[in-house]
Amino acid sequence: MRVTAVTCVKNEGPFLLEWIAFNRLIGVTDFLFYSNDCTDATDRMLDALSARGIVRHLPNPAEGRNYQMEALKDAARQDIVLDADWVWIADVDEFLNIHVGDHTIPALVQACGDPMAISLNFQFFANDDIEGFEDRPVIEQFTRSHNPDIWCGEVAQEVKSLIRHDFPLQYYGAHRPFFKAKLPKKRHPTWTDGSGRDVPHRFLIAANPRRIRKFPAQGARDFATLNHYALRSLDSYLVKNDRGDVNRENRDFDDTYWRERNDPAWQDLSIRRYLPDLEKALAELKSDPEIAALHDEACALHRAKRDELLQQPTYRAMRDQLRAASKLPPEEEKMIAELGLAT
Repeated sequence: MRVTAVTCVKNEGPFLLEWIAFNRLIGVTDFLFYSNDCTDATDRMLDALSARGIVRHLPNPAEGRNYQMEALKDAARQDIVLDADWVWIADVDEFLNIHVGDHTIPALVQACGDPMAISLNFQFFANDDIEGFEDRPVIEQFTRSHNPDIWCGEVAQEVKSLIRHDFPLQYYGAHRPFFKAKLPKKRHPTWTDGSGRDVPHRFLIAANPRRIRKFPAQGARDFATLNHYALRSLDSYLVKNDRGDVNRENRDFDDTYWRERNDPAWQDLSIRRYLPDLEKALAELKSDPEIAALHDEACALHRAKRDELLQQPTYRAMRDQLRAASKLPPEEEKMIAELGLAT
């Protein structure tokens, strides 16, 4: 089975090798990376990996600010995608944790009955009060999350999707594929959740704008979960904020994104089943002196960016605000206050 992973990156250098090694373990055979405006060796590392046939690296074709959608539009024309049996569109902080068979994508596809698409619900992993960036696997460091079935009071959670080559595609979205609205019902694709159940009909046909990229997570993760490490360490989160487009001058930092994803109520160690093989796969990639040197450079630049940011009062204030932030998501805290349950 040929599986192509497609992703967009900017300044993800310290995390590239883990994500590539992990996805190779679960059955990804090909990688298509799009990068833009990198300053931490991400692009040079991808060029080196591309020269060795491990990935394909292209500059992001976007001319405006819609980087991901422009890249996905381009990806749909690339032979590495067209020739794949399955396409997996995900980000470098997302890890597909497969619970069945030999814990690979082929085992997941078989368990789901070989549909044309499989959409997997997110599970958001908290910061775990880890402040310093460490050069070791993300999937080992961060083990706590919200209740997997409920996030910020919502039972519907976002998904990412595996797409089979014969899906009646109109275009790829970041979270799910789309087919033409006028496609006859008899030609609608077979499409399951992570338990092999048909996805909800209104999700299938993209009928509800609020549910285009999510559906209830309860009972939907028997075969696989999508672990999302959106926060990582506090150091890395500060660097992630600098990477984005946010202009913090003259306005307060909003910690909502952090608080929504920093709920540590649940511990899930299941993805650690991959760690022994992941460590070996990482060692193999780093046995190449140039790849190892680029990885080490990316980690050093990541730390240097953190140090640079913490010279700025706004980022020191952001760090302190995040340290002190409630572990309760804002909506849950509001509900508790309204019910008079706060102590």
